[in-house]
Amino acid sequence: MIQHCLFTLLLYVDDMIITGDDPEYIAFVKARLRDQFLMTDLGPLRYFLGIKVSSNSDGFYISQEKYIQDLLARTALGDERTVETPMELNVKLQLTDGDPLSDPTSYRHLVGSLVCLAVTRPDISYPVHILSRFVSAPTTVHYSHLLRVLCYLRGTITRRLFFPRSSSLQLQCYSDATWASDPSDRRSLSAYCVFLGGSLIA
Repeated sequence: MIQHCLFTLLLYVDDMIITGDDPEYIAFVKARLRDQFLMTDLGPLRYFLGIKVSSNSDGFYISQEKYIQDLLARTALGDERTVETPMELNVKLQLTDGDPLSDPTSYRHLVGSLVCLAVTRPDISYPVHILSRFVSAPTTVHYSHLLRVLCYLRGTITRRLFFPRSSSLQLQCYSDATWASDPSDRRSLSAYCVFLGGSLIA
């Protein structure tokens, strides 16, 4: 899986550090790139790979609100209900829960779409990880939990990640793990998150 990040241009010129917020040097880099490559300047970043980028004096926001809208439209859920959490607390899904789906294509498509969405919505990472374990043989129970994630997204569609301009460059990582918590094979489950200053990057 490709991990997407937000990068700051950092170049060294005559022992000076030039960062990505220096407009004169940005213009210089663009001119040099145009000398070597066929390229078009599209102006300030607005959309990239389906990710919307907006900024103000405090920092940058990234979101995939349109992606969620398109996903909900394709799924055509029968109601407008929302839920407060993407997955119920202490759910222990197993391979044998429920009846096998006659056509697992929709389940696989939705899980794949949610994996892409988790780039800007880390709050769904855990349930998407759990539900992706059943793509080979999903059941009606797994599918109902998948629809719950979509209902959660409908109610939280405007949430986005914030990257402050004033953030420090200190790297911090947090991790945790369960001990033999999987009911089917007794494997442990681990998770982590990485912050650059106050910005979640992985």
